[in-house]
Amino acid sequence: MQFTAQQIAELLQGTVEGDQNATVTKLSKIEEGGPGTLSFLANPAYTQYVYATTASVVIIGKDHELNAPVKTTLVRVADAQGAFAKVLELYNTIKLDKKGVSPQAAIAESATLGEHAYVGALAFVGENVKLGNNVKIYPQCYVGDNVTIGDDTTLFAGVKVYSDCVIGKNCIIHSGTVLGSDGFRFATGPDGGQKIPQIGNVVLEDDVEIGANCAIDRATLGSTILRKGVKFDNLIHIAHNVEIGENTYYAAGGVVAGSTKIGKNCMFSGQVGIIGHLKIADGTIIAAQSGISKNTKVGEAYMGSPAFEVQKYRKSYIHFRNLDKIVDRIEKLEKGSADQ
Repeated sequence: MQFTAQQIAELLQGTVEGDQNATVTKLSKIEEGGPGTLSFLANPAYTQYVYATTASVVIIGKDHELNAPVKTTLVRVADAQGAFAKVLELYNTIKLDKKGVSPQAAIAESATLGEHAYVGALAFVGENVKLGNNVKIYPQCYVGDNVTIGDDTTLFAGVKVYSDCVIGKNCIIHSGTVLGSDGFRFATGPDGGQKIPQIGNVVLEDDVEIGANCAIDRATLGSTILRKGVKFDNLIHIAHNVEIGENTYYAAGGVVAGSTKIGKNCMFSGQVGIIGHLKIADGTIIAAQSGISKNTKVGEAYMGSPAFEVQKYRKSYIHFRNLDKIVDRIEKLEKGSADQ
């Protein structure tokens, strides 16, 4: 990727101060900039670096005042941070723009591939699979029989999608994630646990992103569902028949047990565990390392294990920190009462 300062200014609707023909081929932080790099300055606390940087081009706010000359070429824009985010998006799009089918990929004759599909080396695409336009299947992925994947979805290296699963448009699934593994269900009896067959599937709606090394179990019957816009961090396990509502965010290390229904617009911090068969209301917020053992109320925040409302938790925690002192006082009171 190579751009001139003038091309960057046109892309970002900005103006150039310096050499319009200055070229960049990569991106950098302003304190680490070097020749041929593009950086940005949005936080005034980093202004000191712009005077010494050797980055070829720096994106800066149009109202950002400098009190000394700079060596770099500046591109003045209305919003430096937003503009640089746009550049990052463009850079990522170009970097990940892969097309074509590797001769080392294994694709069933009954599979159908949309336009501009990419299937990398040692990837496997099973019988009756349907890939939409611009789908990217990176090396060493497994896509089982009867899977459907919508337009513009990316499976990074090593993703495994078991049979019959459905993935929508504009989804991103990161390396090591497994979709459609068996739900953990066994019928106990005198002869030990008998495995209950899991014959459902996993459905991801549009615009879902799943981090690395997650496991989304297939349903016993029906579907395990992640609704539109759900975003997962790494290392999350979703059990059979769970449903997660639109635009819910889940940080790393989370676990949701079977058949729990989670509403839309929820936000869960890291290492949150939720037991089975619950109803998590819309807009629920859960603090890190909390254990949810009961249904929640719309828009409430919860904390602790077992978790309860944040305000109650914080009051209780104050008492807990003083528990030794409280016990000492009680023991003194009891001793004084016994002496009388």
